[in-house]
Amino acid sequence: MFCYQCEQAAKGGCTKIGVCGKTDNTATLQDLLLHLTKGLSQVAVAARKNGIEDAEANLFTVKAVFSTLTNVNFDDARFVKLINECVTLRDSLKAKVPGVEFDGPAVLVPALDIPGLVAQGRQFGVENDPEPNPDLKSLKQTLTYGLKGVAAYADHAAILGKEDNELYAKIQELLAATLSTDLTLEQCVEAGLECGRINIRAMELLDDANTSTYGHPEPTEVKLGATAGKAILVSGHDLKDLETLLRQTEGKGINIYTHGEMLPCHGYPELKKYPHLAGHYGTAWQNQKKEFAEFPGAILMTTNCIQDPKNYIENIFTTGLVGWPGAVHVGNEDFTPVIERALAMDGFAADTDKGSVMVGFARNAVMSVAGTVIDAVKAGDIKHFFLVGGCDGAKPGRNYYTEFVEKTPKDTIVLTLACGKFRFFDKQLGDIGGIPRLLDIGQCNDAYSAVQIALALADAFDCGVNDLPLSLVLSWYEQKAVAILLSLLALGIKNIKLGPTLPAFITPNVLNYLVENYNIAPITTPDQDLAELLG
Repeated sequence: MFCYQCEQAAKGGCTKIGVCGKTDNTATLQDLLLHLTKGLSQVAVAARKNGIEDAEANLFTVKAVFSTLTNVNFDDARFVKLINECVTLRDSLKAKVPGVEFDGPAVLVPALDIPGLVAQGRQFGVENDPEPNPDLKSLKQTLTYGLKGVAAYADHAAILGKEDNELYAKIQELLAATLSTDLTLEQCVEAGLECGRINIRAMELLDDANTSTYGHPEPTEVKLGATAGKAILVSGHDLKDLETLLRQTEGKGINIYTHGEMLPCHGYPELKKYPHLAGHYGTAWQNQKKEFAEFPGAILMTTNCIQDPKNYIENIFTTGLVGWPGAVHVGNEDFTPVIERALAMDGFAADTDKGSVMVGFARNAVMSVAGTVIDAVKAGDIKHFFLVGGCDGAKPGRNYYTEFVEKTPKDTIVLTLACGKFRFFDKQLGDIGGIPRLLDIGQCNDAYSAVQIALALADAFDCGVNDLPLSLVLSWYEQKAVAILLSLLALGIKNIKLGPTLPAFITPNVLNYLVENYNIAPITTPDQDLAELLG
């Protein structure tokens, strides 16, 4: 195996076992599934030219690609099922466009067992990419990883009934484009920017799905301590899974807690109305081994972020695309096994007070006080805005973000989103004229809200986003962060600080292009970066 798609890739790339925990077999099956899905995409592009739109193939494309994102599925048996389903859909769609000649992954016949599939998959890993130009290879890998992020958001939106055939078409076109052997550097750059543009559409769809179903987030105080009683912990990103579980546990004496990126769920009116949504437990995804082992109830993993649960395997359940060998997978929106396990466990023996945090400052909440914000800027009470957020992780260097936020001047506002906020989410920064200095916009996909806030401020001040007193200081870990970065570049946003390290799949020439055209720079020290950003 060779994998360098996440920030923690060991020594520039994992070769024996992933830092995430995936085995050589799992990584190679993912490579094969991704390659075959690109073949399905080639067929879907050809079918679309003949007036054929295949809804099943469209939705499968994003699910298959999402399943290869970091920390989603580690279950080899489920990858075998996805591989076979991909080929069935591909061949069925291919039969509808007779006369079109296909090759490569559009005609590849998968082996009959896991050893055979792994042997096939070895041909299609990063290290066997036939592209001889390292810069083109870098851009194609960046595009591939960005598309994994887009696929994740598109799948989240589809779960709540929001789909867009034009989005599916673009995803499939770009997946197919990664197989092209005659793309120029300029075309590869444009493909990456197009990935960023369609990611904005995917995040817009998901924003609409979440807010039309659960209402717009409202500023809400969230308890961090425990309440005595039986307990279930929900981690990941999926709002529908949480709502379904809340419904199924009504009147059963079970308190529901959020973990990780589920924290912003407390701000949605249709979720926070449940009195047994008791609070938030723990911090970011990389701390789950300790936090989950200590949790006295059942645990439900939605979407990505799972780590090896061997020390609490009997307490953890997966749903959706998440999988771990030995963990019980629950589907069909029936969480009975999770509930039964929670009832059989001790739960929390007593109430604990660990303070609280505020969530719910998505675009509607912020723009409802836009006049106050604009007046404070004009009066000089607010001098600068910092967007400090992104992915959290375990590698050294991420304490930079804690120190950076702590050192921001008292006349500045810090916007944050995604799990990167857990480095500082409970810091008491005070307020400016009643506006909290720390505003939690939401999950990583709520970068859409952050962009809308920035665009609205630029409109109010009759300037471009790059002319605002706004600085972006971002942390990345996995492929959704790549998609968001491409979206920011597609919007023409410059002067981004990125850390804690730069992606291993970015070559020096590609980095130089980003520096020259967008002034992207790696983080240095909080003091040095603050001095530069504040001018």
